[in-house]
Amino acid sequence: MAEARGRSDVSALGEDLPLLEGIRTTRAIRRLRPDPVPRELIRKVCEAGTFAPSGGNRQPWIFVAVTEPERRAFVAERYRRAFGRYIAPALEAAEEPDFPAAQRRNLRAALHLAEHLAEVPVHLFVAGWTRRGTPQNQGLFPAIQNVLLACRAVGLGASLTTLHRAYGEEIDTYLGLSPRTPSCALLPIGWPTGRYGRPPRRSVDECLHWERYAEEPSRT
Repeated sequence: MAEARGRSDVSALGEDLPLLEGIRTTRAIRRLRPDPVPRELIRKVCEAGTFAPSGGNRQPWIFVAVTEPERRAFVAERYRRAFGRYIAPALEAAEEPDFPAAQRRNLRAALHLAEHLAEVPVHLFVAGWTRRGTPQNQGLFPAIQNVLLACRAVGLGASLTTLHRAYGEEIDTYLGLSPRTPSCALLPIGWPTGRYGRPPRRSVDECLHWERYAEEPSRT
């Protein structure tokens, strides 16, 4: 990671990561260092986003990378407010002794991000042009996944959140976005304090069906 941060030429970074390995090990990274990220590296991961498919090849995406401290603080303050309301039921549930350990770890990581979002060096907003007055999110989320995979490849940590939408109009206006170009997601990006690895997943055989869906018991 230190070597990657010190290189001025980022053209080779991430180019040798096998595709399926990258897919299997791209987990949400919410503990990030405050160290700055080179603009050319953010450009590289956003370029990966532009290779996503979109209906009619309309390519509706817009990327807004927020790096100035005062702008990050503006976003973080509103994110914390929205997060506090969102996470309250989970915090109450976590007081129970039988609360799953894995969920407790995820909860701690989410809390850490909310408390330290202002320190995260890059707030990458993904927005897009509306079509017939409707957001084209179906064309934006493949681009978002490409960005997350590219972050994994070059050694950056990232995660996906939409909580900022609780203050979406206010934040969009602050970013220069209009109702014709609403944001749909925020990707906090920085150098990770931990490492990537395979996240826990149920077997594909539990969710792959042939010819017809066999109804499963209800999930809570």
